Amino acid sequence: MELILFVLVSGGLALLSRHSLARPRSHGFYRFLAWELLLVLVLLNWRFWFVQPFAPRQLASWVLLCGSIPLALAGARLLARRGATHGGARGEEPELFRFERTTSLVTDGIYRYIRHPLYASLLALVWGTALKRPAAAALLLGLGATILLTVTAKLDEAECRRYFGEDYVRYMAHSRMFVPFLF
Repeated sequence: MELILFVLVSGGLALLSRHSLARPRSHGFYRFLAWELLLVLVLLNWRFWFVQPFAPRQLASWVLLCGSIPLALAGARLLARRGATHGGARGEEPELFRFERTTSLVTDGIYRYIRHPLYASLLALVWGTALKRPAAAALLLGLGATILLTVTAKLDEAECRRYFGEDYVRYMAHSRMFVPFLF
């Protein structure tokens, strides 16, 4: 059953990421790989989702899983509202999802504190899922996904520096990558 789910979901993710997969130097290429590791992690740990529901690791897991939702919603909503996607050079990049084709730099709301709330959301999902059953395989998958999401964010930042120039460099100096005030 897990293998069938893996093949089906991976196929959907590959279709969604097809333009990025053709450009291994784009941030979307590494994001796809991180999604794949997250998928394996979910399929590996789904049976342990509700085992020992009040164990500290389970409570920490639920905090991370539930915390990922407002991060994703706030980040996506602000990009859609304030990012303005008016075409131009960025609108011509097929490996970018529509919401990523922003022509205005978004630096308010959650973006005032962290540059990548959507990737931070994925990190929370990864570690929330890994804590469901923190065996060696889950921890290695979590570490791999974390590395891939960090690479994704670094490549995304390089793309944003090329597009937004000094404005993005100044923005980077006053915000953190994933965790407000820390990292």
